[in-house]
Amino acid sequence: MGAPDPAVGRRAFVAGTGAALLTGAVAPADAREAAVEGPAAAVDGRTAVVEGPLPDFHPALKAELTFPLAWGKSPIRDFRAWSRAARAKVEELLVVGRQDRTPYAPEFTDRRRQDGYTGELVTLSLTRHERVRAALLTPDGPGPFPAVLLLHDHGAKFDIGKEKLVRPWYDDTRLASAQGWSERYFSGRFVGDELARRGYVVLCADALGWGDRGPLAYDQQQALASNFYNLGSSLAGLMAREDARAAGFLAGLDRVDRGRVAAVGFSMGAFRAWQAAALSDDLAAAAAVCWMTGLKEMMVPGNNTLRGQSSYYMLHPGLPRFLDFPDVASIAAPRPMLFFDGGLDPLFPAEGVRAAHDRLRSVWRSRHAEERLHLKSWPDLGHVFVDRMQDEVFDWLDTVL
Repeated sequence: MGAPDPAVGRRAFVAGTGAALLTGAVAPADAREAAVEGPAAAVDGRTAVVEGPLPDFHPALKAELTFPLAWGKSPIRDFRAWSRAARAKVEELLVVGRQDRTPYAPEFTDRRRQDGYTGELVTLSLTRHERVRAALLTPDGPGPFPAVLLLHDHGAKFDIGKEKLVRPWYDDTRLASAQGWSERYFSGRFVGDELARRGYVVLCADALGWGDRGPLAYDQQQALASNFYNLGSSLAGLMAREDARAAGFLAGLDRVDRGRVAAVGFSMGAFRAWQAAALSDDLAAAAAVCWMTGLKEMMVPGNNTLRGQSSYYMLHPGLPRFLDFPDVASIAAPRPMLFFDGGLDPLFPAEGVRAAHDRLRSVWRSRHAEERLHLKSWPDLGHVFVDRMQDEVFDWLDTVL
């Protein structure tokens, strides 16, 4: 099959390096490096900006992050009341309004029978602003089936989004790129296809900037996020809202058992998975592979998040004044949740993973539901979602859904 109609889901403001109207001209590489790595200004004989770059007073700012709305610190002692209050605070700081009841109005195309399942493309309205194309896989049989909202990673690779996880039967030009990504991170598997063969309906859509909704250039991310803020909106907030809406669409399909829907993701997709579970009651469970940490432990010189750019997809300004990452994920307690990390993952320091896992464990334990929380570190693996990790996730899904 040829490539999908590029008119659907594409916007000129994210396409290519020529999008100067919104993003501005991209500075030469040497100028950008000088801006980041050059000498910092000195104030009274001290360096004002240190490695990272971080302000030299960043330890004081970190010390002020006490996460007072976290469960156990908040004055709210009833867990259901706390989860409502915590979700409301997250909702508020997403900036993007929650009352988008635009009909999904799905259109189904490019249907193809596969080995044990059928693939089709569905174009739908996740917000009132844009139609988005997603891959939808349905197992053979009468149904209704359990389902997985599959959320793709970042990887600074924007030519493919949903195709990272679902084999693109509809687009020969993306297949080679998708296969290369699959070999690099997923042991040559397409996770969505594996899930469909195991009996799950799978929905996977592009986030803004990827695939049909891009491709965005790496150096445009920061400008795109900034312009969202200037427009009174938020890039990260939009992604969060779209993922929650996608969960609602998937749960509402006749072919789906709406009480058996999970979110699954790797890397940025893992962040999206636990975030969606915190924001949506349509998800009964979530599996997050290689994205969970304590914020303060991650904000150290050399960490990727200090570079800006990609981190804007996961940045809700003001939220750390109230909640840490594991605190947000805990809004979904006591639903079943899985968190895997790679012991050799350079993006998430071991100290941050331990701190987050300890926090998560304490919340599920407080709900007498520690058996519903699956925490595991793979000491010999880095930032990957390889076959043996997948198999354990699949078996876990079979158990909890």
